[in-house]
Amino acid sequence: MEQKSMKRISILMILALTLLLVGLVVPTALLPGPTVQAQAGASWIGQFYNCTDFNCGIADYGAYLNGLSQNWGFGQPSDDTRTLTDVNSDNFSARFTANVAFAAGLYEFVITADDGVRMSINGLPVIDNFDNTGLATTSAIVNLSGPATVIVEYVERVDLALIQVQWFPTSGTSIAPTATVAPLAIGVVNYVRGLAVRTGPFLGASMVAVARPDVNYPLLARNEREGLFTWYLIQYDEDTVGWSSGRYLFVEGDENVLPYADSIFPTLPVEEYKGVTGITRSVMNLRQYPSPRTPLLAQIPWGGEVKILSRTVQGGMNFWYQVRWEDQIGWILAAYVGINNGIIDAVPVY
Repeated sequence: MEQKSMKRISILMILALTLLLVGLVVPTALLPGPTVQAQAGASWIGQFYNCTDFNCGIADYGAYLNGLSQNWGFGQPSDDTRTLTDVNSDNFSARFTANVAFAAGLYEFVITADDGVRMSINGLPVIDNFDNTGLATTSAIVNLSGPATVIVEYVERVDLALIQVQWFPTSGTSIAPTATVAPLAIGVVNYVRGLAVRTGPFLGASMVAVARPDVNYPLLARNEREGLFTWYLIQYDEDTVGWSSGRYLFVEGDENVLPYADSIFPTLPVEEYKGVTGITRSVMNLRQYPSPRTPLLAQIPWGGEVKILSRTVQGGMNFWYQVRWEDQIGWILAAYVGINNGIIDAVPVY
């Protein structure tokens, strides 16, 4: 019996060795390790200058809420929502700032740019290739103890313009920024138990989160399109940024250093019409943006038929509709509109 068992074991060992030799079994040590993904989804605010050394006034601002990866080609720079028409297509510079909630550890920062670029983290230089002309990729390994302020300065001289900033968890020899730089300003909710965080600086923009008292929210930018109160772009958490009204937001720090940034609402596409129409159930004020505080464009009579182009939502319900009325495009409250043609769920939400 023992001889049969030994024979069976020997046969199994020979079979396993044969499979290994023909490549059907891969030793664990030879299996590929986990893939390291690039981390690039931070929210950036850019200040643009019509000179190559920052020694001139700010020409425009740009908001990049899902990472900094831009290829502008031979044209003028743009941000997530619009072309920066006040900025040159050549001979300009830009300063991009992001407050990033890094976990402690080593990171490799990789920047590809055409033309020059330099980076600092918590005020200390990390990468300097500012004098470069043409396309180049530069990297550095940095040891971070936690959240940090990252500033990238970029210069475009002539021809193609592009910039991409990425970072990866890594190991190896590093430099170690130790200074701690606070955000430009902090916002704290006041007087209310919760403050809406919205997709744009308007009372009728879609609500994405609720900011709470006793939490310090880094402020990234400001906007005054609605009038009456300034709105602030806040870093709600690592993955979420949005706009909150300054009416109930106490600002710690100098709000005047915050760059001006726009939202997607001034440049919403109007060619996305999905064939949905509605009938007004009241006399409706057609507003420039989704807020009763924005300019009045026209009045729509009771029973007027409108084409619905886009919408905002709150609490799972339609909140405001962007509509075409005769030759005007604006916003009206959704509660007073009945859908008479098409499927409202086909209309994009912003």
